[in-house]
Amino acid sequence: MIGRREIRDSASRVSLTPHVVEKDYVLGWMLAGISAHTALRDSWVFKGGTCLKKCFFETYRFSEDLDFTLQDGSHLDDHFLTQTFSEIGEWIYEHSGIEFPSHLQTFDIYTNPRGRVSCQGKVSYRGPVAPRDLPRIKLDLTADERLVRTPQRVSVFHPYSDAPETGIDVLAYAYEELFGEKVRALAERTRPRDLYDVVNLFRNVDALPSASALSEVLRQKCEFKGINVPVLADLERHRVELEGLWQNMLAHQLPTLPPYKSFWDELPAFFDWLGGGSAPASLAAYVGGAGELVLRRRDLHLLVSNQTQSVIEIIRFAAGNRLLVELTYGDSRRLIEPYSLRQTQAGNIVLHAWNTDKNEHRSYRVDRMQNARVTQRTFIPRYAVELSPQSPASFG
Repeated sequence: MIGRREIRDSASRVSLTPHVVEKDYVLGWMLAGISAHTALRDSWVFKGGTCLKKCFFETYRFSEDLDFTLQDGSHLDDHFLTQTFSEIGEWIYEHSGIEFPSHLQTFDIYTNPRGRVSCQGKVSYRGPVAPRDLPRIKLDLTADERLVRTPQRVSVFHPYSDAPETGIDVLAYAYEELFGEKVRALAERTRPRDLYDVVNLFRNVDALPSASALSEVLRQKCEFKGINVPVLADLERHRVELEGLWQNMLAHQLPTLPPYKSFWDELPAFFDWLGGGSAPASLAAYVGGAGELVLRRRDLHLLVSNQTQSVIEIIRFAAGNRLLVELTYGDSRRLIEPYSLRQTQAGNIVLHAWNTDKNEHRSYRVDRMQNARVTQRTFIPRYAVELSPQSPASFG
């Protein structure tokens, strides 16, 4: 098990509390344990916001629960789950030192509104910084889902020093199925995190599936649930409620909470595209110097200091959420739109950005950056944002 210092350093780097980062760390090991269990490895399909964070976009909102669709409904049994998670807890303790006290796990088997069996589990853990009252992971398990696309085995992002040498992988929803589920959830339960996820996925032009592919997934998802395919007008009546819940339900998962309006205002373009309208513009990358190499590497920390990595993570988050950054550089402050991190032929790592004060392009050496602060001011990109460390494969 890693120590408190690594958790705290990571928390400082991403501007979140140690307890949020500790849970992210434990979630990674829980996914490793589930994948290592022979009864679950090829039967439980990972989905939801935590799947987006752990398998597709690590520069994303932190999530707290694990959601699975079970392809074997017989697993929704209290005795099976209790025995299985005792075994998983032993495996995780052996490999990481994280404790999952077996007497502090519960599985509530219930009948959902469709008359089918589902389960909510709660598993307590003792990690590097866990308090006396142990935190818990919530498991949302159901066999009552229609899988439209074939699940795929994907790598789990676990940016901690005790990651298994062979990595962690898990069976997960296909990307367009995750997207479709989020759109259906936005219409059905209308929670801030669903709005945040749908707009972020729509903004990620490099990974955007075709509108027809997403529409077909969404149609089948809604048909199975017995609801209409959502349109923008269906969400209008929830607008005030969503705005009121934005702070309380999202702020603890993000280094800085983006303005609600910047997300709500993007829904018309999303629904227009989904209905056959124009796709979001695919912007050209900034043309830098000759031989520059774009850096999206997960292991960027091997090239820069911890302090610099902290600044870069702040900038990455801001870029993904279309927020301006107040950059302290050379003892002065600049307000910038961040676009691309690159390595020059001379070996320097630079950030390409638009300086809003001077209204012109600027590049900044990352080793000379002193600090960065995410602001609440949004921007409309003028170049492709190349700061996401990972994107899913392209879809046809």
